[in-house]
Amino acid sequence: MQPVRLVLVDDHEMVIEGLKAMLTSFGDRVEVVGQAVGAERALSVIADLDPDVVLCDVRMQGASGLDLCADLRDRDPGRKVVMLSVYDDEQYLFQALRVGARGYLLKSISSDELVRQLEFVHRGETAIDPGMAARAVDTAARMQRDEFWPGARQGLTQRESEILSCVVNGLSNKGIANKLVIGDETVKTHLRSIYRKLGVTDRTGAVATALREGIYQ
Repeated sequence: MQPVRLVLVDDHEMVIEGLKAMLTSFGDRVEVVGQAVGAERALSVIADLDPDVVLCDVRMQGASGLDLCADLRDRDPGRKVVMLSVYDDEQYLFQALRVGARGYLLKSISSDELVRQLEFVHRGETAIDPGMAARAVDTAARMQRDEFWPGARQGLTQRESEILSCVVNGLSNKGIANKLVIGDETVKTHLRSIYRKLGVTDRTGAVATALREGIYQ
């Protein structure tokens, strides 16, 4: 069997070089044919090289890995994209599958396991971190029974739901940080994620969407 032709996408070149180093000893099974720093550059690289699999970080500055995956699948429904992330939150997994990703793996994965999962995807299978897969099944079942937090159906994590509730109740970023005992930058990071998931650009839009969708009364 020919090695899996792979393109690596991340917004940090150091991460890409680290992945390449991890895969060096598996050249007979995986061949890194290209790399791209950022989603915008990735589109042209992938179009030129037509790899078997794209391995992409979920969270990147500018367009996210989820945005990139959706764009790639719009252009080529057969494109195989695997998300690689430090976030073991099943809501990211659900979002990734929703936009057409063929896998969701964690950056803590060993090199040999990563190669094995990439081969699975190349053969048409789906690759999901085992621990996350088990939790995702339980989460999906609870969502079907409506035993979940407000906003779960919109893809919000439990923490994001708590923060959105604070926003709806008029708390400032500092007020949210004090109430939830987290840092101001953490609040800002969560807010950016909330805006993206709700399809809005600011607090006003988030509050309007939360009320319109019945997330909070």
